[in-house]
Amino acid sequence: MTRTAIIAALPGELKNIVVGWRHERRNGVDLWHHRDDNLYVAACAGAGQAAATRAFAAVEQDAPIDLVFSVGWVGALKPGLATGSAHNVGGVIDARTGERFRCDADSGDLWLVTSPIVAGEDEKQRLAETYAASLVDMEAAAVARLAQMRGIPFYAIKGISDGFSDKLPDFNPFLTPEGRFRMARFTLYALLHPGYWPALVRMGENSKRASLGIASALADFLR
Repeated sequence: MTRTAIIAALPGELKNIVVGWRHERRNGVDLWHHRDDNLYVAACAGAGQAAATRAFAAVEQDAPIDLVFSVGWVGALKPGLATGSAHNVGGVIDARTGERFRCDADSGDLWLVTSPIVAGEDEKQRLAETYAASLVDMEAAAVARLAQMRGIPFYAIKGISDGFSDKLPDFNPFLTPEGRFRMARFTLYALLHPGYWPALVRMGENSKRASLGIASALADFLR
């Protein structure tokens, strides 16, 4: 029996995967459990590599992991990538260290770079030029590193929530040191800056489509 871990940052990234799964919250980590012929555990603890590490540890607390997926929303680093689409990632780069981790899936050809901050338009441009990557997130490198340390297969399925040149607010001031998003504070900020409303609505719609695409791609992969 295989035990599969699915690591994300936010519950919204997992909601189309964990329908009907048993949920618990343990030491600040949300966990969902499912069993059929195999065991599946999904976890999220917030944005960033430290949060992903906590989520991974919470899954491991009960039993060893046989394979692991990093899933969730990403930003596009190229103008031709469709928002709302989901992709099997070919490899992950840690922007802090320069480490590169190849995913075990043969089908992925896009590389993802993990940034320590939420990447805005200027940062996306810099990351694209520096790493020749196509996507950016904040968690996958931590999951890839932990999988490599344990000698278990690592896969990444990511959905694009925001395009390369989208004009979005700076989300970084609304993240806690633990990687939690201060939604109430951000909502107040957004209400006072109506110029961002159209872009935020589009991002919400893109995120919904991306979550569905991630769930579908994961189901196809596991079948």
